[in-house]
Amino acid sequence: MNNLFLIKNPEIFQGEKYLDTNKNYFEGWYFKNINKENGISFIPGININENERKAFIQVITNRESYYVNYSIEEFKFSDNPFCVKIGKNLFSKTNLHIDIDDRKQNLKINGDIKYTNSKNIKTNLFNPNIMGPFSYIPFMECNHAILCMKNKTYGKININGNKINFDEGIGYIEKDWGCSFPKNYIWCQANNFKNSKASFMLSIADIPFKAFNFRGVICDLIIEDNEYRFTTYNNSKIIKYNVNDKYLNIALKKGEYNINIKSKYDKGLNLKAPVKGKMDKYIFENINSKIDITLKKDSQIIFEDTSYNCGLEIVE
Repeated sequence: MNNLFLIKNPEIFQGEKYLDTNKNYFEGWYFKNINKENGISFIPGININENERKAFIQVITNRESYYVNYSIEEFKFSDNPFCVKIGKNLFSKTNLHIDIDDRKQNLKINGDIKYTNSKNIKTNLFNPNIMGPFSYIPFMECNHAILCMKNKTYGKININGNKINFDEGIGYIEKDWGCSFPKNYIWCQANNFKNSKASFMLSIADIPFKAFNFRGVICDLIIEDNEYRFTTYNNSKIIKYNVNDKYLNIALKKGEYNINIKSKYDKGLNLKAPVKGKMDKYIFENINSKIDITLKKDSQIIFEDTSYNCGLEIVE
């Protein structure tokens, strides 16, 4: 499979060439599902390094998080249509099927969710995904792709006897792959706004690039059919960056447009993140945060709203 095809189709498994090696590599998909009161995210993936080759599924809810190991032989994939299977679990852009029974953690999760009405960012040859022209650079430590900014969910998930209904819920899908997560970064994602049907994501990270580092920005806000993108490659600037372990207050500028993002930060729950192919770094994610967003054109407010049940990570 040629590299251009993989770049144009970031949802499919990118790391087939690493499956029979011990080179440092990870690849993981992120499926977030919310209703009015509850949220659950599933992160299926693999990690490879000189000491181990494993598949895994991470699960995070409003109150708990889990990490379930599988053998690499239990990881299967297909390209057309895109689908990833780990054990009895299946993940695609149109549905997921969960069947987890981990006796060591007294964990049983099963159920199905169907995705419809998918909305995503605009792409072209220059911007095959949210990383824009950086998508074509082969030595990035971490690659990021948005697979679905927003969709409708239908189905139920049963966690240890507690059934959660996601009918008429909201979903979001993204993925990462490479060898390591950035050392420092923030990430937030919101698509449950109080007064609109907007969808939003933001990531700001310290990116190693050959002999130096730079602070990279990817930010996207979709309001109806209008997309507002603030990124390093379209010359957007960070004009405010106030981040600590209690809150974030960030402002970005591109031409005549300014966007401000504010959120209080509750530490959240443990997730594992890759470093040189090893899943031994702990980060914390909260999937029920509140985010306030204001978008201005010059001094005129064109969007102002609050989203609930948001995903938020601050790794400093």
